[in-house]
Amino acid sequence: MHEYSIVQALLESCEREARKADAKKVTLIKVKVGRLSNIEPALLSSAFEFFSQDSFCNGAKLEIVKQNVVIECANCGAKTELAELDFCCPNCASEDIKLIDGEDILLMSLVIE
Repeated sequence: MHEYSIVQALLESCEREARKADAKKVTLIKVKVGRLSNIEPALLSSAFEFFSQDSFCNGAKLEIVKQNVVIECANCGAKTELAELDFCCPNCASEDIKLIDGEDILLMSLVIE
């Protein structure tokens, strides 16, 4: 379960940013998890609850925003958010596409006190 190592890195990053801002604690962590990231949001939440207990982020809420796959068609230029994992342009049916979003985990925001 690589969610554990991801949470540990996330907690380290949040603590580093909070300390830079001279904060006393972190109250909310908002992350975007792409559909193709191979990260299971429920496991990420569980790992966060467990590992945050002994961290600077103890008591913080983890908000997970699920990101669908976003593609850009090289043929017609359309940018589309895909509801299904059908990797062709819904506008022109071309398979010459570029993946724009949906494969990463990203720390979107941090609320500190």
